[in-house]
Amino acid sequence: MKAEERWQARFRASRMSLPSYAPLAPNRSIYRSNATGTWEVYAWDRASGATRQVTDRPLGTAHAAIDPAGQWIYWFDDTDGDEFGIWRRQPFFGGPDQPVALGAPPGQPAGIALSSTGLAAISLASEGTFRIHLVRDGEHVKMLYEHGEAAWAAGMSMDGELIAINHGEYGDFRHPALRVVRQSGQVVGELYDGPGMGVVGLSFAPAPGDSRLLALHERRRRQEPLVWNPVTGARREIWLKDDGEMTAEWYHDGRGLLIQRGHRARSHLLRYDLAGGGLTLIETPQGVIEEARPRPGGHVEYSWSSASRPPVIRSTSGQVVLNPGGPAAPPSVPLEDLDAEGPGGRIHALVSRPENGAAPFPAVFLLHSGPTSHDRDAFSPEVAAWVDAGFAVVRVNYRGSTGYGSAWRDALHGDVGQIELADVNAVRTAVVEAGIADPDRLVLAGTAWGGYLTLLGLGTQPGLWAAGIAAVPIACHRTSYEDEAESLRAYHRALLGGSPEEQPERYAASSPITYVDQVKSPVLILAGEHDTRCPPRQIQKYVAQLERHGHEHEVYTYDAVRSNLVVAERIAQTALQLDFARKHLGRR
Repeated sequence: MKAEERWQARFRASRMSLPSYAPLAPNRSIYRSNATGTWEVYAWDRASGATRQVTDRPLGTAHAAIDPAGQWIYWFDDTDGDEFGIWRRQPFFGGPDQPVALGAPPGQPAGIALSSTGLAAISLASEGTFRIHLVRDGEHVKMLYEHGEAAWAAGMSMDGELIAINHGEYGDFRHPALRVVRQSGQVVGELYDGPGMGVVGLSFAPAPGDSRLLALHERRRRQEPLVWNPVTGARREIWLKDDGEMTAEWYHDGRGLLIQRGHRARSHLLRYDLAGGGLTLIETPQGVIEEARPRPGGHVEYSWSSASRPPVIRSTSGQVVLNPGGPAAPPSVPLEDLDAEGPGGRIHALVSRPENGAAPFPAVFLLHSGPTSHDRDAFSPEVAAWVDAGFAVVRVNYRGSTGYGSAWRDALHGDVGQIELADVNAVRTAVVEAGIADPDRLVLAGTAWGGYLTLLGLGTQPGLWAAGIAAVPIACHRTSYEDEAESLRAYHRALLGGSPEEQPERYAASSPITYVDQVKSPVLILAGEHDTRCPPRQIQKYVAQLERHGHEHEVYTYDAVRSNLVVAERIAQTALQLDFARKHLGRR
């Protein structure tokens, strides 16, 4: 298979998410798959083995849930991939879709919580307000919560009596508080650990009448599980001596927790027994577990991949749970860990090298989105495509990244953007000195926050990069704030200390458009015409400045925000980026 056929085959290979099941009807599951070329929702009746496609939309479907009784599948219906719309629901075994919560204004989805009684809590954001609506059997009952700061429904007890709400009322969306209320809106309890320490609700125990809530706290400067009963006030922190950050999931009987620990870009699974406090390691291959979920009977299903091996849905019973069908994705190369000393401490980076050719290689620095995200030892068709094209790929978990403790994640104070780029530069120096990368053939690239850092880096580090590729970037923080979705406005305020009117200097200092006159390298910008995360107006302003200064650039637009849900679009954009890099690095 030729290199181009191989990397495109990785995108075209069918993939699926980990099936989620109805706790009271565990043979009824839903999952998402790209088997048709677009990510859509599927229902799976495990008793008969039958699967069926639930949604069929040109730009794919991003959000779905199944109710605990297994009667209904809920999915979010937006317009042209703009992430603004309403929820709908469909009977598990098929039938017409029904709109949910008619009478409530449409908005951006901000969480859905379902009970076994037909009661649901649906979060929608619009016009500067975050609202949580109570819905019974699809019909709007009342507005449960409304506030100008970000909030979302984090969970609902199985019997529908308690609703957990994460909110940023105390001024920090990045470190939310957790409140539990009754259907009437009466507050049952609240957890707030103070500035810089968020409490995030995950889910209630999976049994009617059980009011225990599983959450994550940061009292020891990393995310760790907490079991809280808001009715009795009892709290239990789950402490592990091992390094890394954690999340957790209930076992089906509520007697144990499945703990997923992330450390240095890899995943580990453990079972924690709530009665005796015993901890048991669950053996899994080295790599990354995207999702993991216990099943009745005690075994665990999980979605696994590594940089070299494509995703598979496994079970600790030793079986492949469900095969999405079609040819498997060709494997890629394993990655290497690299540690570099930076201005804020040791930086962990991931390096993927071509199997053929000799170092130093042309290299692309692929900067992750977020900033509260991180790169991992997971299978990536994008990374593999660059490697097949002869590039070393360097990914940097700069300050602001998750997975390395709260202090590393929260280090973005003052010089937002500049802090991350200082770490990128330290890793750049390390890979050049190690003979991995050719300093004259380096591409800076990224998507979303990574695209923002790319534009900022081209303007503030103009001599370091031969070319730049920015997909759906922030080019001007102020203009982006004016046009973006409500949740991103809340995030902007939390990250930069207020709105553009309150912090104009910070917004300007962190904006690529401030430094556009210093850009020297050619840049490719990719943007969605209906994107509420990367609004087009602020990109148009940036491109106009590029043109005014005579800087070489190309712009590619497409008609959706979620190009990652459409396989053909992902292939087209990857080919465009590879061609752009080859063209401009060939001049050096």
